[in-house]
Amino acid sequence: MNQELHVFVTVVEKANFSHAAHALHITQPAVSRYIKNLENTMNAKLLERSNKMVQMTKAGEIVYHYAKEILNLYGKMNVLVTDLMSEPGGKLNIGASYTYGEYILPHIIASIRTDFPQITPSIVIGNTREIVQQVRSRDIDVGIIEGMITDEHVVMERFSMDNLVVVVSAEHDLAGKESVSFSDLDEEIWIVREQGSGTREVTEQMFADHKLIPETIMEFGSTQIIKESVEAGLGISFLSTSAIRKELELERLKVLDIPGFPIRRPFTLVTQDTAFRTKAMEVFFKAIKAT
Repeated sequence: MNQELHVFVTVVEKANFSHAAHALHITQPAVSRYIKNLENTMNAKLLERSNKMVQMTKAGEIVYHYAKEILNLYGKMNVLVTDLMSEPGGKLNIGASYTYGEYILPHIIASIRTDFPQITPSIVIGNTREIVQQVRSRDIDVGIIEGMITDEHVVMERFSMDNLVVVVSAEHDLAGKESVSFSDLDEEIWIVREQGSGTREVTEQMFADHKLIPETIMEFGSTQIIKESVEAGLGISFLSTSAIRKELELERLKVLDIPGFPIRRPFTLVTQDTAFRTKAMEVFFKAIKAT
């Protein structure tokens, strides 16, 4: 059955029997037999052929959806059994939201690779909602997000805290003030992350908590662009201290001294709901929780 599902998925994705046969290194008649056997097992026609193209029937769409999941799980099962008998190693697919992924994760990965060179990380950066969705769909093994969101299909665990502060250019008029109130910020241009970002969510919560309604908001899709824009004097922002270490050391940005700040938020580990983890994942979890 596993081979039949593999052949079926390949035919669907290649949209052609001969192309699928070439990819699978088997003959086209063999591909046809596998498909026929699967249709007999399902007691349904799964594919329609027309003008050398292949299209799924409604039944075929159902089988394709679950076949992908079954094959993915089968592959993970093999990886876990093999992993059990070996040293930590292999590919580790990690997804992280921007602040953690761009400013903290690289140092952790470098440390892991020093001790476990057989582990090969693959890193995807996205906003919080994108990372959670990729864990749900099993495109990545583990995700790290800023803050918390509700999703019953994944497991979430807070493992570290982040500090957020209001920052301005070192040349900004407010940079020299010993203490700043929110009345000083009413007319400032605020540069914020896009919707769906964990930093955007906590920024909006900060606005609401302090009854701050900015007259002008500029929305950028990257923390790096926001930092450059603030440094250039385009506006002010609310950023993680993890993201601005270098700029503070070089005195390019200034953290405003505001009562009640910094504001803290959690970094959260997002995983699939399973009792089994590879040794590479365990090494990774131990490393991030130690930071």
